[in-house]
Formats: sequence, structure tokens, C-alpha cells
Amino acid sequence: MASYTDVLEYLSALDYPAGKDDVVREAEREGAPPEVLRALRALPPVDYANGNEVARSAGIDAAPEIGRAQRAAQARDTRHQRVSQHLRGI
Repeated sequence: MASYTDVLEYLSALDYPAGKDDVVREAEREGAPPEVLRALRALPPVDYANGNEVARSAGIDAAPEIGRAQRAAQARDTRHQRVSQHLRGI
């Protein structure tokens, strides 16, 4: 599977905003491996503001070292949720 860093590496010279076809063409020109090209060809046909947006849209995990169980635990942990000051008195 392609990594977040791999995608950004092959799109470093791309001028944004860029459409899906521009993204794929740039990756091909830069010699991206098949797994990166496969991920980019599956992108929705919209304009992308930057490489991070491309990687997120391709479904590439920015932190693959965090497992599914740990992500689920983080989602359940409510201690980190903030309440606006004006709602605290309600």
C-alpha cells in the first residue's frame, strides 16, 4: 500500500490547485510506483488544493503506526473534547 510520504514525494513539483488528471500525470512523470498510481487513479475527479488533500482523498493513512483498536479508543475518550466557555454554565 502507498504511504502518505510516498504520495507527497511524487507530487512535490506539482502546482496547485490541480485536478485528478494533473495529479496522476505528475506522479507518472515522477516515476511513482504502481501502488501510488493505483491510489491516485482512484481519486474523485475534483480540484485539490495541496498534496495533503490528495493523500487524504486517496484514503492514505497519515499515521499508519496507530492501530484500529487505538483509534477506536481515542474516539471513545471524551476527556479531550472541549466545551465552549459560553456553554459551560448551561
